[in-house]
Amino acid sequence: MTDPAIRIALPPTVSRLLGALRRAGHSAYVVGGCVRDSLLGKIPDDWDICTAATPAQIKKIFSGYRQILTGEKHGTVAVIVGGHPYEITTYRLDGTYHDSRHPDAVYFVPELSRDLARRDFTVNAMAYAPGEGLVDAFGGRDDLRAGIIRCVGVPEERFAEDALRILRAVRFASQLNFSLDGATARAAVRDAETIQNVSAERIYTELDKLLAGPAAGRALSSCGSILAGAIPEIAPCIGCTQPGRWHCYDVWQHTAVAVGALDVSGQDEKGARVLRWSVLLHDLAKPECRTLGPDGAAHFPGHNQRGGRMARTILRRLHAPSYLIEGAGVLVAIHDSALPDDVPGTLQMLNRYGASFLQRLCRVKLADLAGHARNSAVEARERQVRAFEARMLELSATACYTVGQLAVNGGDLMALGIPPGPAVGQILNRLLQAVMEGRLPNERMALLRQAGKEYAP
Repeated sequence: MTDPAIRIALPPTVSRLLGALRRAGHSAYVVGGCVRDSLLGKIPDDWDICTAATPAQIKKIFSGYRQILTGEKHGTVAVIVGGHPYEITTYRLDGTYHDSRHPDAVYFVPELSRDLARRDFTVNAMAYAPGEGLVDAFGGRDDLRAGIIRCVGVPEERFAEDALRILRAVRFASQLNFSLDGATARAAVRDAETIQNVSAERIYTELDKLLAGPAAGRALSSCGSILAGAIPEIAPCIGCTQPGRWHCYDVWQHTAVAVGALDVSGQDEKGARVLRWSVLLHDLAKPECRTLGPDGAAHFPGHNQRGGRMARTILRRLHAPSYLIEGAGVLVAIHDSALPDDVPGTLQMLNRYGASFLQRLCRVKLADLAGHARNSAVEARERQVRAFEARMLELSATACYTVGQLAVNGGDLMALGIPPGPAVGQILNRLLQAVMEGRLPNERMALLRQAGKEYAP
């Protein structure tokens, strides 16, 4: 249970906080994710401390520090050191749960072992203190070595206490590239519908973290039936077959492969989020649009547009941010549309969508194609997307595709005698079309001459 040979390097502030609690006569440990990440060789983002001291005792010991007391009734006092909050929580047990979300009561206990027993997964149920070493009552270290997410105790009981743990299991599998223990996975599938008892905001946050994990594709592939508890539209995709010429997976396994293949390099946080959710949602409307041709092959007419509407519906239901609802909705709606292979057509798309959006569209298309069968037709499509992206990026840096880039403006047209009003904007747009189509150079005199011809008082 305790391994004194384990050494974890604690930040100086954390060591001081532990020391202060122990000098006051209370046992104290760092616990949970910080211990897990340290054993994996990662630098923890946060250090959580648990102790036998009650909230009142914690407040007294650290009375010289600013404190945040919003979690006091659940045993947590956040002590602010150097502007950073460190959560210190009393060992506790949770009472019964009636809503799969919140304990009806919290009971403080003096023993670390009882606190660790109520935690979610073995890899999160380890504690550490200098001089004492690692406290691991449930085999968390062995599960770290094996790459396993396993519930502490009986999975059904842990999930009944908080249904969000079902999603957390898949999220940790994605973040750590682990697999779910068999009993944990079976309980998660059985209880997946209870995820709907959790607030939309919490579901969205867990799914968002899951999609950002390095093993998101693998987690989606193995846990579709679990995730359908959070997004019911996933369920019909599992086993929904697709035509063999282009596809080698059903709709859900195709989605999982596409998410795993997605390239978000160079994107900011919002851009990466839009891409991840777009690929997750891009084909969820296929089961609703599925038809069979005379040859028995499946077809999915209109799944783009219906998918865009479905993506917006799902993201609104999850209370996602507005930029994500709009960005993913548009990408899903056009993800399977054809790309132009000429300069005028590319400029038209730049004018309508802008370079950043089109680069995201190319990322979605390439991820989508990565989830197709590997054959010459699919490879040709991939080359077309890459050629479009290269041409689009070059033109976005050198060509004229917005009214603001024209060599003339509204003032120039009015100086020709064209009166202020809608005619000015209409003529500028016609000039822009002529430039994008190659019928007119983007040169001041040529544009002014054409503007004079366009205006007929």
